[in-house]
Amino acid sequence: MKHNFGAGPCILPQDVFKQAADAVIDFNGLSILEVSHRHKDFVAVMDEALDLVKKALNVPNGYSVAYLQGGATLGFAISALNMMRDTKKAGYINTGTWASGAIKEAKKLGIDVNVFASSEDKNFSYIPKDYIAPSDVDFIHYTSNNTIYGTQFKAIPKTDRPLVCDMSSDIFSQEINVGDFDLIYAGAQKNLGPAGATLYIVKDDVLGKSTSPFMPTYFDLKQQVEKESMLNTPPVFSVYVAMLNLRNLLQNGGVKAMEAKNNAKGNLLYAEIDANPLFVGSVAKEDRSNMNATFLLKEDSHQELFDKMWKEAGIVGLPGHRSTGGYRASMYNALPLESVQVLVDVMKEFTRKNG
Repeated sequence: MKHNFGAGPCILPQDVFKQAADAVIDFNGLSILEVSHRHKDFVAVMDEALDLVKKALNVPNGYSVAYLQGGATLGFAISALNMMRDTKKAGYINTGTWASGAIKEAKKLGIDVNVFASSEDKNFSYIPKDYIAPSDVDFIHYTSNNTIYGTQFKAIPKTDRPLVCDMSSDIFSQEINVGDFDLIYAGAQKNLGPAGATLYIVKDDVLGKSTSPFMPTYFDLKQQVEKESMLNTPPVFSVYVAMLNLRNLLQNGGVKAMEAKNNAKGNLLYAEIDANPLFVGSVAKEDRSNMNATFLLKEDSHQELFDKMWKEAGIVGLPGHRSTGGYRASMYNALPLESVQVLVDVMKEFTRKNG
């Protein structure tokens, strides 16, 4: 058995893999890879995939859901264009690589970006807290979880302006109040499904209000919602697997139950990192992510042996991002607690041999 701590694409439940594999061979007489997105069988899939998002997150009335292509990287531009209003200003919180990417895209679109909070001064090792959000902007944007550095917002930013969030790496991992947001977007490939689809949850009052002179049809969420995510050929397989995964989530207690499991996994690993004399966490304790735990060996000379031990235990995907080094244990929804225990046991045994 492999214990997949990779940062993405995601780990998914084995039952979902099996159902998806079966559908590649036979989806009502065709392969899911060849079925027309206009066929009634796939229209039913899309309808259910949209509805299950609403059920899983208790999406209130007055919001719409869409599945688009392009990943959250395209979402940087889509969110900025759809939220642009008369001031052409926006406030951004910079907490890492993906937040920085969103800032750059907004600037390219002609938005006057106010980076009113940033953790760049300490290599994105914490979440900024002592800031005042600007009130003279069209919207506020932040990234809820930072896959590379291992930090996560524990509370939403306080603001009276429309709030936009990139939730790519922690959506469906914990309960949220969708009503706090005007726009949420998230790449599928962490907790939702395979790479290829991007989820958008948008307040209906936002749609069609952009003042941007530049609005390609595909970027216009109003048109995407009106076409029920079928403005062009959607990422059929990604949406189908997302539907299967959301079914599985709801059958197993929903987001509330998943949050409890994710807390248990995070608590188990972080307790070992803090207790083990040969390891140290990479970020501020109060800002640690339950999705991506980052940590370091205190002595680089120990790396070769530690790497050998975790690989022999069947662990994969543990090295940190190339820009940070160290280790990163990504613990997305489908990773079982047992896999985290295997990693903790390796760390204990490693220290017993070297402590």
